[in-house]
Amino acid sequence: VPMVAPGNVQVHVINSTLAKVHWDPVPLKTVRGHLQGYKVYYWKVQSLSRRSRRHVEKKILTFRGNKTFGMLPGLEPYSSYKLNVRVVNGKGEGPASPDKVFKTPEGVPSSPSFLKITNPTLDSLTLEWGLPTHPNGILTSYILKFQPINNTHELGPLVEIRIPANESTLILKNLNYSTRYKFYFNAQTSVGSGSQITEEAVTIMDE
Repeated sequence: VPMVAPGNVQVHVINSTLAKVHWDPVPLKTVRGHLQGYKVYYWKVQSLSRRSRRHVEKKILTFRGNKTFGMLPGLEPYSSYKLNVRVVNGKGEGPASPDKVFKTPEGVPSSPSFLKITNPTLDSLTLEWGLPTHPNGILTSYILKFQPINNTHELGPLVEIRIPANESTLILKNLNYSTRYKFYFNAQTSVGSGSQITEEAVTIMDE
């Protein structure tokens, strides 16, 4: 098997899900056989928004021939990763380069995990929601938009409310009685808005 590890491994983080890695080629005489390519082993150490450590699943990408760089796609935003590089010949892999740590920046969050609308009265509705399953960063706020829908399914004026990120319930007041409302709800990080979740609910007709 090859004798030495690739040197001077560098990682350039391009965005929250993509990084480029490059390395110096090993001297050909240390390959001790036919140079087949280089393998990059990489794995997520932890999410920076949650301190939980799961089972670490190592991923491997193979770059054929004498390439000295490669792209690592499909990374998770706002996470800490490690990687190393090994050279491969027909017999197997050489030793791993020292582990290199890199971090991906924040991305936009997934949609809130749920949106429940309860306690209808003549002029109010209570909203409850759950955190996004993948915050992909530090949540800065939630955005709630809502509008009335009349019997012919025409949409009325849209109202938008920004809600602090640490809230999980809201009582909406001053609504019209016996009216159906449509709600659009999403979370935000400093990067932008995540995908939205929608719900409908009706205020009651009379006490």
